Amino acid sequence: MGRPPHRIMGIVNVTPDSFSDGGEWLDPAAAIAHGRALAGEGAGILDVGGESTRPGAGPVGAEEELRRVLGVVEGLAGAGAQLSIDTTKARVAEAAIAAGATYVNDVTAFRHDPGMAGLVAQHGCDCCLMHMLGEPRTMQDDPRYDDVVDEVKAFLEQRAAFAVAEGVAEARVHLDPGIGFGKTVAHNLELLQRLGEIVALGFPVVVGTSRKGFLGRLTGQPDPRQRLAATIATNVLALERGARVFRVHDVAPVHEALTVAAATLAARQA
Repeated sequence: MGRPPHRIMGIVNVTPDSFSDGGEWLDPAAAIAHGRALAGEGAGILDVGGESTRPGAGPVGAEEELRRVLGVVEGLAGAGAQLSIDTTKARVAEAAIAAGATYVNDVTAFRHDPGMAGLVAQHGCDCCLMHMLGEPRTMQDDPRYDDVVDEVKAFLEQRAAFAVAEGVAEARVHLDPGIGFGKTVAHNLELLQRLGEIVALGFPVVVGTSRKGFLGRLTGQPDPRQRLAATIATNVLALERGARVFRVHDVAPVHEALTVAAATLAARQA
């Protein structure tokens, strides 16, 4: 039996302060054009977010977040890709769903807003539940684990069970180990090395390593935009270990790399 197909989630940050492209797509027309370009390059999902979750980022109010994202979601409704709203707030998610989103990407795994799980269940949306230690403002302040993979796996298993208990269909739940969210370089590498243990939970696994700081520390590359090769390496390794959704800034080159890697893995299994 062949491997299930992988999907690329293209990042559309409508923020002034995201770590690698803050401000670049703050204008709605620019963000819509960017999202459409990513869909044309092979993104099956477009993830629209109006609140940065980079290390040290502060919170954004719901009104401002809605002002940033709603027109962009509406403008991408005919782009040919599934629309995802990257938010922790049920109010923002509900408006985005009304505008065409069918995927909710919540970095708090439904812990921030008690209404989020029920909303996702009510509308039959897909969702991504991510592990994060603490919150963006504090998550990189000396993160510690006894066994990072065991702890992340246990957390994700518990949050998936919560979502299903709230009425979300199991088939709609995706899990994200939260690379870079309250983890050291060593923690991130351990998660990638042992990703199969999280895949074994039975849910599609989302991986987001794109341009992240740990790649810069490994390669000595301080500019996030110069971390494409490192991003590709981690995504290919994650595909081999069973990840199925890849959240990236640079869709076209990652799409090509994963197409070749997937074909190679399929040939090995034939």
